[in-house]
Amino acid sequence: MTTLLVSQTNFADHRTPPGHPERADRIIAVEEALATEEFNRLVRREAPYGDITLAELVHDERYMARLRMARPAEGIGQLDPDTYISDQSLSAAATGLGGAMAGLDAVIMGEVNNAFCAIRPPGHHAEIDRPMGFCLINTVAIVAREAQRKYGAERVAIIDFDVHHGNGTQDIFYDDASVFYASSHQMPLFPGTGHPSEHGVGNIVNTALKAHTDGSEMRAAYNEIILPALDNFAPDLILISAGFDAHKRDPLAQLEWEDQDFAWVTGKLMDVAERRCGNRIVSLLEGGYDLKGLAGGVRQHVAMLMDGATSSLNF
Repeated sequence: MTTLLVSQTNFADHRTPPGHPERADRIIAVEEALATEEFNRLVRREAPYGDITLAELVHDERYMARLRMARPAEGIGQLDPDTYISDQSLSAAATGLGGAMAGLDAVIMGEVNNAFCAIRPPGHHAEIDRPMGFCLINTVAIVAREAQRKYGAERVAIIDFDVHHGNGTQDIFYDDASVFYASSHQMPLFPGTGHPSEHGVGNIVNTALKAHTDGSEMRAAYNEIILPALDNFAPDLILISAGFDAHKRDPLAQLEWEDQDFAWVTGKLMDVAERRCGNRIVSLLEGGYDLKGLAGGVRQHVAMLMDGATSSLNF
């Protein structure tokens, strides 16, 4: 498999207060994790500055204007108890979006089989008309809409293994049968959405995991619920909201995934991608707030993307 790594040069321009879990050190940890010899085969590309007006594909028409008004002239402003915007945050968000679009273009045009985009800020909590949960714009949702608008993708799937439910992504696509959204997440936990009874128009699949759920219970949930539904949807493209805060080290949740659990779920998604959409996967970084846990999960995730679909996984 040929895998593209998209890096974001201005990731630190989105500033948060000291001690905030969503911090620039996260991207540094990812970069260091992928700097070893085993990742030399990665195709590496820097994220270009993206067209942030594409946010209007999924957000309310006045959403970006409200974010610009809330942005401080200098320093850091607060949008809600958890979410901050600094003077350069929208520039960082635009470059993160540009990186995600570069990943989409490379995969759809056949330059690479799949892509991992190491970008921030995260996006899956941003709703149609509200930023929240550390998220300003819903990057993965914008990529899904652009895949449809630019490339004519009829069925786009988004799989979200962040420990927190992607309420924003679900909000955006809840009534849209052309986009499949599946999430595995801890419940109860922020943001409080993602009950298994939330089905949309048959395009939403939520698997709620109790605190202290380990990898074996996660695998059962994917094998019995998410993977069959994804395969039945027969996507033209798979997008991944790749959060690594289900790791047992993460301070914001209580699931007990190990590094290799992220390899397992990645491999299983690749099996579906091989059968259904010519291996096309674009993965976007979401959460993961313990730096060692984040690095370990990312290493396993990207190594699996590089190695190809592995229906023979035995761990």
